[in-house]
Amino acid sequence: MHDSWQHYADEHIRTVDTMSAVLLFAMFLFGSELNVPHGPRPDVGPTIALAAVSCAALLWQRSRPRTVVLVTAVVAAGAGALGCLLTPLTLGPLMLALYRLAVLTRRRTARRYFFASVVLVVGAATAVDPAHHPWPFRTVGPVAWLLLPVVAGNALRLREAYLEAVRARAEYAERGREEEARHRVAEERMRIARELHDVVAHHLALAHAQAGTAAHLARTHPDQVRKILTELAGTTSSALREMKGTVGLLRRPDDPGTPLAPSPGLAQLAELTGSFVSTGLTVTVTTEGERRPLSPGVDLTAYRIVQEALTNVGKHATTQSAHVRLRYSHDRLTVTVTDDGAEAVTAAVPVPGHGFGLIGMRERARSVGGALRAGHRVEGGFEVTTELPLYPSTPRPEESAS
Repeated sequence: MHDSWQHYADEHIRTVDTMSAVLLFAMFLFGSELNVPHGPRPDVGPTIALAAVSCAALLWQRSRPRTVVLVTAVVAAGAGALGCLLTPLTLGPLMLALYRLAVLTRRRTARRYFFASVVLVVGAATAVDPAHHPWPFRTVGPVAWLLLPVVAGNALRLREAYLEAVRARAEYAERGREEEARHRVAEERMRIARELHDVVAHHLALAHAQAGTAAHLARTHPDQVRKILTELAGTTSSALREMKGTVGLLRRPDDPGTPLAPSPGLAQLAELTGSFVSTGLTVTVTTEGERRPLSPGVDLTAYRIVQEALTNVGKHATTQSAHVRLRYSHDRLTVTVTDDGAEAVTAAVPVPGHGFGLIGMRERARSVGGALRAGHRVEGGFEVTTELPLYPSTPRPEESAS
């Protein structure tokens, strides 16, 4: 019921203000007839004129609230000077004007106009009172009746301000959730893109090297070609499996399909290094320190960095050997991949035709709170070193430059 009335009032403001003015006009005339026993009655003509002026001014209560308060206060003072008893009936227009002023303006403004109205009305009723009303009817009563709409208007204004603040906070929180969701989607896309890059770059480079080796040996050593082609089939099969597992991350939970295989890690390092044998690259692995358990994220990151570094060695370095060193400390894992080739990747920043391998490795290391360095060795060749926390927390704000 209240909501429907409020909705009607919001849509028919002029009608509501007119009805209020008419109602208060009738109440003013009725209130002017009330008086103390055996007291004189005020003149009807001036009373009607005052009521008409006061209630007509209420039609501008929303656009000119200060002016309406002044007009209705002067009318109320005139009614008191005529001998009208100052009750909510005769003070109704002024009470409504003070209420509207308290709703539409600041508390300080409403307080000033309230005190000015009290001084004007009480002063006139006290100085000129032909009916000789008791002093509480001329002082305490008007102050109490005029204070009530000011308090109610301030309370409504504060409530609306509170509700507006709640709505603003809710909208801000909603925008924050949407931004966080978009940020997580972007991060997931980048992660899947890195996975696809590592899988495709490694296996295609390996398959290309195996195919080239098989073509080179087809005439001179045909007996070795069958073995290389068998390894090539295994390479392509492994690539398809890993790509299926990576792209399967985009599958909806209710989509049919076989369960995804677990992510690779350093436990598959021997299989990874063995896949380079057919390309003519021999990889040796050494481990320093006591092996420590790794989180899935760090384990996958270490594996992908080694995979990408060895792939770069196979594509860019003129060498037949590479070395992988794993060094465990109490809280970190240091992975170093080196080669002694005469040529290597020459820049950490990709140039046309050189891909994004080093950038991807740096992003992987940073995503688990680690750091990565890559550059030429003084004694020749190229070296990639990454330090990864055993128990990742927050990413480092900076990482060492190559």
